[in-house]
Amino acid sequence: MTEPTRTVDASGLACPMPIVRTRQAIDELARGQVLEVIATDRGSLTDIPSWADTLGHVLLYARHESGRYVYLIKKG
Repeated sequence: MTEPTRTVDASGLACPMPIVRTRQAIDELARGQVLEVIATDRGSLTDIPSWADTLGHVLLYARHESGRYVYLIKKG
């Protein structure tokens, strides 16, 4: 698994805040760097992959574990 450059913990936040936090964090990364996002909002299952694809980022990894959704996104 790719080591993230930065981690955003959006646990406990409802839509649209996980996307807002993700966008803010990825804007600070250089192209090719990896962001890890942790969320508890079930909506993130569709929101984050769709958002990443729309903006040209690559979703490297997505998993659900113990009520948390974990994503690795490579900045495009």
